[in-house]
Amino acid sequence: MKFFVGVTDNQWFDYLRRLSARPSEPLDEVNFWQPSPHSQFRAIRPGDLFLFKLHRDPLTAHKDLIAGGGVLASYSVLPISLAWEAFGPKNGASSYPEMRRQIAQYRRSQDNSFEDFKIGCIILTQPFFLDESEWFPVPEWRQSIVRGKTYVLDSEAGRTIWQHLSHIWEQRKVFELDREARRIEEERARYGKETTIRPRLGQGAFKVAVTDAYRRSCAITEEHSLPALEASHIKPYGETGPHAVHNGLLLRSDVHRLFDSGYITVTPDYYIEVSGRLREEFKNGRYYYPFHGHKLHHLPLDHADHPSKDLLLWHNERIFKG
Repeated sequence: MKFFVGVTDNQWFDYLRRLSARPSEPLDEVNFWQPSPHSQFRAIRPGDLFLFKLHRDPLTAHKDLIAGGGVLASYSVLPISLAWEAFGPKNGASSYPEMRRQIAQYRRSQDNSFEDFKIGCIILTQPFFLDESEWFPVPEWRQSIVRGKTYVLDSEAGRTIWQHLSHIWEQRKVFELDREARRIEEERARYGKETTIRPRLGQGAFKVAVTDAYRRSCAITEEHSLPALEASHIKPYGETGPHAVHNGLLLRSDVHRLFDSGYITVTPDYYIEVSGRLREEFKNGRYYYPFHGHKLHHLPLDHADHPSKDLLLWHNERIFKG
């Protein structure tokens, strides 16, 4: 396992820490945005820990302290409007204009409200925010570090970080991360190999993961206009469908609505079917019928992310108006 300790905007941190304290609204994911996009964030891999180091406060004795973190789910470059659409206040701001204002101060340019500029999105699940009494020093940190620093669990500094976190999680007895920490230690002892935490996607992370898995193209129409594309659950989350790529399809917004309403489905063999009731009920649908009988144009590159045949069968039998 690796840890990345990222220099964290204090305003972003304080807002999300307050948000996480609301028992009625569990905070399951956050977007640790970067004001300027980079093609990739490769410092750690999904399942590794991304930790928050607050900016130094010259008025207090608190310097270079780890104050929380989360599990890396993915990294993506998105227009700022879509980042807000996916994560809302989980971007660390109370409103879209406030998010733009926060990012603009780092971009060192006047914010043009009509510019849908791109930002880097480090998407974290299972975020945690430590009480101030639990904050602990970052080992081997230098003031010259601008963005962050990577640590490995096998190093002395990495073990120090892991021991601090494991102790805090055990004392709190509320984190799933506590169970994950014990599992990792058992696997290290038994098999002598490194492992990672299992990230649990939230709604926003699901949207981004499906969008990137389908290479930002509608699986049925091949539409590439990103603002027109939506991540569809095959089996709705409210019906126990998971926030997982294998339960998702990237669809153009109109096709998404028809899919959710049962006028379009995809068979377990990945063939598209368009219901005859579309014509019967609305006296139209001629744009969609040419897709009938064709296979999906493309699937995710990772076979594990292909649409689940069982979930597609559920949609065929329970939702499709055949």
